[in-house]
Amino acid sequence: MHTFQELGLEERILQAINDLGFETPSEVQHKAIPVLLESDSDLVALAQTGTGKTAAFGFPMLQKINVSSRTTQGLILSPTRELCLQITNELKNYGKYFKGLNVTAIYGGASISDQAKQVKKGAQIIVATPGRMKDMISRNMVDISKIEYAVLDEADEMLNMGFYEDITEILSFTPQEKNTWLFSATMPKEVASIAKEFMYNPKEITVGHKNEGSKNVSHEYYLVNSRDRYQALKRLADANPDIFSVIFCRTKRDTQKVAENLIDDGYNAGALHGDLSQNQRDLVMKSFRNKQIQMLVATDVAARGIDVDDITHVINYQLPDEIETYTHRSGRTGRAGKTGVSMVIVSKSETRKIKSIERKIKKEFVQKDIPGGMEICQIQLMSLANKVHDTAINHDIDPYLDEINALFEDASKDELIKKFFSVEFTRFHNYYKKAKDLNISAQNSSTKDGVRDEKSTRYFINVGKKDGFDWMSLKDFLKEKLELGRDDVFKVDVKDSFSFFNTESSEREKVFAFFENFEHDGRPVNVEITEDKGRNRTRNRGRRRDGGGDRNRRDKSRGDHRSSSSRKDSGRRSDRRRSKNESYRRSESRSSSERPRRNRRK
Repeated sequence: MHTFQELGLEERILQAINDLGFETPSEVQHKAIPVLLESDSDLVALAQTGTGKTAAFGFPMLQKINVSSRTTQGLILSPTRELCLQITNELKNYGKYFKGLNVTAIYGGASISDQAKQVKKGAQIIVATPGRMKDMISRNMVDISKIEYAVLDEADEMLNMGFYEDITEILSFTPQEKNTWLFSATMPKEVASIAKEFMYNPKEITVGHKNEGSKNVSHEYYLVNSRDRYQALKRLADANPDIFSVIFCRTKRDTQKVAENLIDDGYNAGALHGDLSQNQRDLVMKSFRNKQIQMLVATDVAARGIDVDDITHVINYQLPDEIETYTHRSGRTGRAGKTGVSMVIVSKSETRKIKSIERKIKKEFVQKDIPGGMEICQIQLMSLANKVHDTAINHDIDPYLDEINALFEDASKDELIKKFFSVEFTRFHNYYKKAKDLNISAQNSSTKDGVRDEKSTRYFINVGKKDGFDWMSLKDFLKEKLELGRDDVFKVDVKDSFSFFNTESSEREKVFAFFENFEHDGRPVNVEITEDKGRNRTRNRGRRRDGGGDRNRRDKSRGDHRSSSSRKDSGRRSDRRRSKNESYRRSESRSSSERPRRNRRK
């Protein structure tokens, strides 16, 4: 295992690293930092978003600049305001023991005169967005003629956003003898042309392979009819009660529409697109980081620069036109060593794109089914049960216990539990009890493993991520324990503390015989049959279940909304007449203080 001490960093930086709690360098840091410290050369580094690239160029830059000088020595260009501010804050944290260090952020949407004053105080490092930087150069508010180090961070994103001319003009004001460090997730031809034009014999490091997807992200796709795309999105959200996601749409119009529909249906959602003002964008991002918004619907351009480590899912409501864009989308999850899931909702006409993306990112997609109604009800019920079980007791209710006990003195324990859970569960059950199967019909498409639903049995098992499983390791575990073949365990779906899997119905007795008295790490493992999708029914074997995760609750309007199509339609027509800013204000109020308290995540 590598350490930061091995990389040649000086004591002041090592002390800051220790304060921040970093233990071992990431792969891109281990490869880039020694190269940048030991030589004055240009560098092209290819690594996915969220792999620690800021430290990879930030540590060497801090160690090489002269803090006692007020001359600007380092310039870092980044695609968005959010990323610009993030890099600035991180550099300040890394350089906390460098007395006199001044790192200044230059970006649009803030006072240009205030930023100019900060530069004049003596900014050794400037972090800037291309548009504002170009503007300040034209006004003679900044001098970059003596910089020694230029960094192009997220270079492919900057070029995709149309900043090629701005970047080339900015670099024309810098000295030829500087070192240029280019960091990018992918290497399209535009990035290669920048490297060829502005860099001299650059060294190249690659984490993984060029354009390859993150190792921490699994990729899934769901095949539905185009008209069922939105219903499929809601089911994926309901089947993952602890979801914290970014949902990608192609256009600003679709982004706003999907976000509005989700809010109408009781989800904690918000929109992020180019028609929002900077202040509106800041408010949305603040709500998202605070997890008041669980489902952020965004365009590709607006989402660039989002740096939130806890995103559990990326949902591609629509596939992008460019494969490189999919790489950036999926890179929003599985960050900082955590795992994530990238889901794609596709129609039959789009399945060819899946194969193209697989070849590009060198990762295999797993085809999965949109969960059925009763399966979602089961997930939601167990999520609620686990949340209740794990809730700390508030003794402020003690003075009211006598009155409450009197109210339920004639109720048995089982009756009380059923009443309690029915308060929330009934809404889901009423909505989903007659829900149709959204997956492409069996006669048109078999499952990923070649086994049709009517020939298989789906099981619930009370082990999941908390027990160290992901879908692949659980599948291997089941195959080994049950002594089944490679394709005999399929449609494995792992949740926080429980999971689902399928086998052929002929293996049913074998499964139950093995797990009759089975324990894993000292805990009994229970297996039971869950929804039979072909006939949409559930068979309960009366065993105790174990579930987990916070519940993505719905407000009481959902039940009314779903049972009254006429009111829904009239409300939607009214909503469409509002301006985008009015829609934004409505979504903000619904996702903050005016939302029912029980819809908030804790």
